[in-house]
Amino acid sequence: MTHKVGIVTPMLAGLMRVVPSDYRIVSRADYDSEAAMAAAHPDLRALVVIGGQTLTPQTVELFPQLGLICCFGVGYDGVDLAHAAARGIAVTNSPNVNHEDVADHALGLFIALVRNIVSGHARVTGPAWSTGERGGMWPSLRQLKAGIVGMGAIGQAIARRLPPFGVQVSWWGPNPKPELGLPRADSVLQLARDCDVLFMAGRADETSRGLISAEVIEALGPNGYLINTSRGFTVDEDALIAALKAKRLAGAALDVFLQEPTPPARWADVPNTVLTPHTGGGGRGAIEAQTRLVLANLAAFFAGEPVKTPVPR
Repeated sequence: MTHKVGIVTPMLAGLMRVVPSDYRIVSRADYDSEAAMAAAHPDLRALVVIGGQTLTPQTVELFPQLGLICCFGVGYDGVDLAHAAARGIAVTNSPNVNHEDVADHALGLFIALVRNIVSGHARVTGPAWSTGERGGMWPSLRQLKAGIVGMGAIGQAIARRLPPFGVQVSWWGPNPKPELGLPRADSVLQLARDCDVLFMAGRADETSRGLISAEVIEALGPNGYLINTSRGFTVDEDALIAALKAKRLAGAALDVFLQEPTPPARWADVPNTVLTPHTGGGGRGAIEAQTRLVLANLAAFFAGEPVKTPVPR
């Protein structure tokens, strides 16, 4: 029996070529719209989507036989869980496999930003160095205090990486974790006031929306830095851009944005930034592990068994 699997996110179609031979992949990239895809394949029972991509109830309703939504990645914020539950649709994600890669990326963004590595490259390849301009001084990493918002798998992985550089670590999250042995601030705002570098590593869901507010950005101050590898909606992006342009914040390094892809013109004249296109969890090992989890969930679903990694309801 052949099982049809719909790939809603075109970039995943290549990864899903490793599916068993009794699967048939149907890619959104081959159709003008989700509606056209559904009209051509009304018998689709499973969809695979990047977790942060919005899959509206209206889109889900186009697939009358749908029974499974597989989110590739830890996030599932693009799926309306209440609607899926009402339809009896299982939703899965790929947890606990890309946190080390995301933490590596966060550390890379941090060092590139604070040590002016990107702007230094521009000076070497442009005229600035030849005229004696090297970019001035920057903080030594060992002089900095880091605050981490969210102490799940990613936050803890970031926390493990910072002390070897001499960086002091504190954190905030909604639940105390005394077993970590790290100081916990009373609030995100207090954490921002007490640190030099704020890492946003909170949950990729509505509980984190707007946590890094204009007030938090102002609390970081003109010598503060923001690193975000969580979700774009966790940060007041307009306030962030305004603070950077007015030099009320020293710099920001972002792997995630309010709109993705983010409009290039939005950042063209924003100073002191390091920007990457949501690639933090894209290490080869993480991608391979997430692919295995998606395949395991698909196999369980088509076999009539409980899925392996259902999202919390």
